[in-house]
Amino acid sequence: MSRVGDGVKIACITVLGSGLGPLVPGTWGSLVATALFALWWLVANELGLHRLVIEAIIVVGICDACTLSVLWGDWAIERFRSRDPKPFVLDEFAGQWIALLMLPIVPAADLTAFAAVVAGQFVLFRVLDTAKPPPARQMERLRAGWGILLDDVIAGAYANIIGQLAWRLTPLAGWLGLSLESGAAGG
Repeated sequence: MSRVGDGVKIACITVLGSGLGPLVPGTWGSLVATALFALWWLVANELGLHRLVIEAIIVVGICDACTLSVLWGDWAIERFRSRDPKPFVLDEFAGQWIALLMLPIVPAADLTAFAAVVAGQFVLFRVLDTAKPPPARQMERLRAGWGILLDDVIAGAYANIIGQLAWRLTPLAGWLGLSLESGAAGG
């Protein structure tokens, strides 16, 4: 592959270089994914896009990150000489965006509520990605890109479920001005 092609792969799998960050590359990758999500959400709402359009584009981002993680897994393992290359954080991007999918954030929500939900989901995902509850840890045994990706997808799904319950059904919902009705209306 050409230098340009390798450069594009590295930019993607390190999520714009965040996977090259010090000590905890997965956290840096998740942080950049969260920042990109927040930027997308705020711009899309400012443009007046419908909630379903916003969420559909998030799903496309998740699918792209998953597809590239699987397709480029072998290449990254060879390039970084590791079965689970630390700079490879595109899987964290996918998992983090899964954790943020379809949460009860409404366009009218104030910045405090928005920031609390997004930050809460960031923390939930990082905790679950580190703890790797079953079957996440078992997924790491899968071949190449699948093994790199699926533990993060599972951690993201767990974080999403916990977040859906916490933000909708606990006193947090009232404190943040969120509710099942406002999240379901979404538009």
